[in-house]
Amino acid sequence: MNLTQIWPVAIGLLTQFGLQLLGAIAIWIIGQRLIDFGLKLLRRAFRSQNIEPTLISYLLNIVSVTLKIILIVAILGFFGFETTSFAALLAALGIAIGAAWSGLLANFAAGAFLMIFRPFKTGDMISAAGVIGKVAEIGLFTTTINTLDNVMTIVANNKIFADNIENFSANPYRRVDLKAQLHHSVDHNEAIRLLKQRISQIPNVLNNPAPDVDILDFNLAGTVLAVRPYCNNEHYWQVYFDTNKVIKQTFGEAGYPVPEQRYAFTGNSEDGTKPFISSTSLRNL
Repeated sequence: MNLTQIWPVAIGLLTQFGLQLLGAIAIWIIGQRLIDFGLKLLRRAFRSQNIEPTLISYLLNIVSVTLKIILIVAILGFFGFETTSFAALLAALGIAIGAAWSGLLANFAAGAFLMIFRPFKTGDMISAAGVIGKVAEIGLFTTTINTLDNVMTIVANNKIFADNIENFSANPYRRVDLKAQLHHSVDHNEAIRLLKQRISQIPNVLNNPAPDVDILDFNLAGTVLAVRPYCNNEHYWQVYFDTNKVIKQTFGEAGYPVPEQRYAFTGNSEDGTKPFISSTSLRNL
């Protein structure tokens, strides 16, 4: 075969390859612009939902990489390459990575859901995964909580999301639950009146709803009162301790006797013929 025969064939192949190359470049440019445009729309949609900026960046990066891989596979197919095996290889690689990083991916997914559904936010007092404290940071994989004794605790997001979450800061106020034990001889109505009057004067105790003081139970020592003031979560422990002090001071100033348990038991009379019932206090035992 002489050059006059090879040249037209070479020109045809080069022309075809050049056209394919130009087409691939055009597909890449157009695809890139479409991806950028789609990412902008997705970013606006995420921002309108008040999603955390950190989560938005991670999600957009994942979408961007995925779309670019799809674009590259499409360009290879445009050049006539067999992309079925390549796609299968990517799928297998994705499964292998997913299996190896299953725990990490679970924490990532849980972190994404925590940021989307927002059951709590930074600064909230919560109880989750057996940890009670104030949320210091919500990450994509872990959440940092400062416990009540000021210990920084890092908890996996999947463990938090899989457990019950109590958010003490979500509502405008919470109830402090305490008990007050009365002696048998004390008039419970008077005790309730005195406690309501004194508890309402404690700093940071809310007037609406008003403190609840009422009969909760009866035991061997006497009547048990439920003492329940309401306050903001920030003042919970201050109100808790101050209410205990007020209960002690109020009953002391009123001269109420110290509660003591009384036990009833049976025995025989001195002649051993008749049973009798007697009672004694714990103090006398």
